Amino acid sequence: MEAPASSSDNFFATGVEEFEEDESLSLTEYDIITTPNDFNIRTIFDFITSGSVKIPDFQRNFVWDLRRSSKLIESILIGLPIPQVFLYEDTRNRFLVIDGQQRLMSIYYFIKGRFPKAEARPLLRDIFNTYNDIPTDVLEDDALFRDFGLQLPARESGEVNSLAGKKYGTLGDLRQVFDLRTIRNIIIKQTKPEGDDSSIYEIFNRLNSGGVTLKPQEIRTALYHSKFYMALADLNYNQDWRRHIGLAEPDLHLRDLEFLVRSYAMLVNGENYSPSLVKFINKFSKDAKRLGPDESAFMKSIGTKFFDESHSLPAKAFFNRKTNRFNVPFFEAVFVASCREALTTRDASKVRIKAAAVERLHTDARFIEATQLHTTGTAKVKDRIRRAVEVFAETP
Repeated sequence: MEAPASSSDNFFATGVEEFEEDESLSLTEYDIITTPNDFNIRTIFDFITSGSVKIPDFQRNFVWDLRRSSKLIESILIGLPIPQVFLYEDTRNRFLVIDGQQRLMSIYYFIKGRFPKAEARPLLRDIFNTYNDIPTDVLEDDALFRDFGLQLPARESGEVNSLAGKKYGTLGDLRQVFDLRTIRNIIIKQTKPEGDDSSIYEIFNRLNSGGVTLKPQEIRTALYHSKFYMALADLNYNQDWRRHIGLAEPDLHLRDLEFLVRSYAMLVNGENYSPSLVKFINKFSKDAKRLGPDESAFMKSIGTKFFDESHSLPAKAFFNRKTNRFNVPFFEAVFVASCREALTTRDASKVRIKAAAVERLHTDARFIEATQLHTTGTAKVKDRIRRAVEVFAETP
């Protein structure tokens, strides 16, 4: 069996068929207000651990290294200005961080006295989402953390930086200085139209475009976190899914999760699809926030049964045979055709993958045409799903 790729950055640069995404939404139809607030470090830490401030970065993993986090803490201690943090007011006294996740989590970990190891961060993300905090017994696990002593370079003169090696617990008189330092927080709130928070996606996208641009699914996961998303995040670890996509570990930027969300969106509401794809997936993700634990578990069971059924398929069953890349439109069409009866009857056992039908789709002229060029247009999306359903129905 061919081993899945080990590098997600390399894999997603070369191993997935590209598909079109609309670039942006218009903000002219919204009324948005912003309010500046200066919070001290200790208050910010309390906001995080109380759940008042949600850190979307934990839905995509903490990515700073110890040196970069240490430079931030040093800047705070010596009084250098820190870039402002942007918070979106989701509900009263509940905020989503839309710019500043790395800074806030660096502060959180410094006060906790522990710095997360890179390989442990997906697990720690799940723990933090559950508790809005990292329990003490987890913090003490040296397999997951190292001590957070400031890792700072020596001065140009060769003299050791006086803050090098310092921990929050060993700051002495500087601890109160650190706690009382303030960071400007910009609170963003959409006032009109009421009951529609769709502007937050574009605000998030624009505010993050000046640095390392976040991928669409990173933004969605931060904004539309739900029990359904947690179920799909778990499904993303399914070994048959990882084998089919050709990537051993989940992608840091959540592209693999996006493929799952997109496929479920087509399964549930594909008949009503219209561009843009971004808006379609966003709306589905927002609507999915209403799903409770039982419904989310049922949706996950459909995916689990699908991958169980796919176990006998070749590893590259969903790859484009000309480009040797994972073909997202092909996968989602097979997913819909295999799972639609299970969704309709509310019975996951009715998920059926027909290997012969999958093979036929690889050579079916009408289906192939619908998976090439402008694949997110309404006609292409509906035609390839319709054709996949027909081929599955016609195949014994």
